[in-house]
Formats: sequence, structure tokens, C-alpha cells
Amino acid sequence: MKKALPVAVLALCCAALLVAPGPRRLADDGLRTVRAEVVETDDTALQLHGLVEFGTQKLAVRLPDGRVFAAANELRAQMELDKKFSVGDTALVVLPPAAKDDDILVARDHWRMGWGFAFFAAFCVLLCAFGGWTGAKALFSFMFSCLAVWKLLIPLVLAGWHASAVCFVTVAVLTGVIMYLVAGWNRKGAGAFAGSMLGVSASLGLAHFFGRVMHVNGATMPFAQQLIYSGFSGIDLQDVFMGAIVLASSGAVMDLGMDIAAGVEEVHRRSPCLGFRELAISGFRIGRAVVGTMTTTLLLAYSGGYLTLLMVFAAQGTAPLDFLNSTLVSAELVKTLVGSFGLVLVAPFTAIVSAALFSRGDKEGR
Repeated sequence: MKKALPVAVLALCCAALLVAPGPRRLADDGLRTVRAEVVETDDTALQLHGLVEFGTQKLAVRLPDGRVFAAANELRAQMELDKKFSVGDTALVVLPPAAKDDDILVARDHWRMGWGFAFFAAFCVLLCAFGGWTGAKALFSFMFSCLAVWKLLIPLVLAGWHASAVCFVTVAVLTGVIMYLVAGWNRKGAGAFAGSMLGVSASLGLAHFFGRVMHVNGATMPFAQQLIYSGFSGIDLQDVFMGAIVLASSGAVMDLGMDIAAGVEEVHRRSPCLGFRELAISGFRIGRAVVGTMTTTLLLAYSGGYLTLLMVFAAQGTAPLDFLNSTLVSAELVKTLVGSFGLVLVAPFTAIVSAALFSRGDKEGR
């Protein structure tokens, strides 16, 4: 019963967030999106510009109720945004409130959620089958994290709250929930939480400092300019960038914090007579072994996101000094180094806090 109670509470929190209103829409025009089968395509109006196409692809789509409408798919010669339909595809189309037979619908994109839900269901089954009860707790924490970001973090930032502060508080809540589910309400969980939050706090401070001295304005994030011109001109993109750094590195920080706290607990369990100094040294040694691989993991995770950018610089023969000084690469450098700083710092923080908790707990018990 005790094991099921935290999961039940978290499930209720997930249900509450699920029914809570999401980010507000700028205008409610009554439009809705529905699935439709593409039954006919006409590519005669498309023009080939080098490697990309430009123009309007004309479609005939059949709605679930059997009605057939004409639809338009605009191609803007932007490979990252353009899509092209074939007969038999399932499209997501925009349907007006009172659509007439001669209306031309807008084909927004391919319908991907069918396979997406199947993929997610397979992930849930695998996680629970392999992890058992721990896997089920991890699944609920995963869902809670997604809902917290979408239903709390994003609406608050759009409403004008400081993005870095909201991200920090969100990370603190998620860290507390995840640590409690994984470790329970004990010294290991407390040590992992405290060490992780000290590392996150240091990361936030470093992000603000280096982001400003290196003149990273946050506009390098995808769709940042589109967000500003969508009616949110008051948003501080630099502050959003700082918060994004903290949010992106928090998972690795939590992982490292739990590894070191669990290691210190195991050392204490094997040798209960060890004091603060010995436990702290053991935590430091565990941290040294883990930090080397974790920082490399973070570097590879971030570099994978801008691999094509580096390939462009290489193809153009740009000197490393030139592209390292560019705005885009400088932003990624700040993100990578700040996240790595946080990882390196969380190791000694967690080792010291965990050693203090375990050694003090025994003294109080005696």
C-alpha cells in the first residue's frame, strides 16, 4: 500500500494537469483540425527551384463523415517545413465551423499520431515489463514531466513570468518528485535532491553570466523570431535561453546526483562506522568515475542537434576560429559548457551533502 500511494498521488496530479487548460490561443476563430484521406493529388502548379519545390499542391480529401473537399498544400521551398502528399496518405486538414462543399481546406501536415501513439504504447509496455514497479513509477514521472512543461511552464512564460525562474522552479518540482519516486523519503533521496538542486542553481548562475558576457541573445533558438511576431514581443528571449539550458541539463544532473547518493549509501551500508570525511571521499571517487562519461554524453547530445550546421561550416571551408565565434555556435557552446559545469559541480555537492546526511544520521541514532 505504501508503495502504491505515491504513484496514485502522481497519477491524480497527471490527471489534473491533463484536464487543466493549456497555453492560451491568441484568437479563437472556431477552426478545428480533422483527419482526412487524400484521394487525389494535382502537382501541375508546383515549380522546381533547384532541389526544392515551390507552389500549391492541389488535393481532394475525404473526411471521416464521407464528405469530399478540395484542399491546398502550400510549399514554400523550405525543406524543414514543406510536406508533400500522395494518394492514400492521411492528412491533417483545417476545417471551418460551417464548411461548404465548395470550400478549399488547408492541408496542415501528415497525420502521424497513429504510429506515434503505437510507439508510445510499445515504450510503456517495454518500460513496465523490464522495470516492473520501478518502471511504472518512471512512466508516471515521465508523463508528469511532459504535462508540467506543457500545462505549467509554457503558459506561465507566455504570460510574462521570468522564464529562467519558472524553469528553475519546474526543475525543482520534477527533481523532488522523481527523487522521491526512485529513492523514497530517506537520506539517499534527500542527498540526491539537494546535490542536484545545488548543481542546477550553479548552472543557472553560470548561464546568466556567460550568456551575457558572450552576447548570446536567445534568438538562435528555433522559431524564436516567429514567437516574438506572434504577439509575444515582451518575452525576454535571453532569459528563455537561460531557462532552456537549465531544463535541458536537469535530466543528466538528476541522474548523476542519484548515482552518487546511491553510491554513498552503499558504502555506508557496507561500513557503517565510516565518518563524514571517509564517506565524502568515497562520493568524490564515485563522482570522478561518472563525471567523465556524463560530460561527454552531454556534449554528444547537444552536438547532435547542430550537426548539420557544423557540416555546413566544414563544407564551406570555414576556419574553426571563425565558426566558433559565430552567434549560433557560441550559443551552443554556452549551452554545452554550462550544462557540463553543472554536471561537474553536482558531483562534489552530492557527495558532501550525502556524506553529511548519512554520518549525522548515525550519530543522532546513537
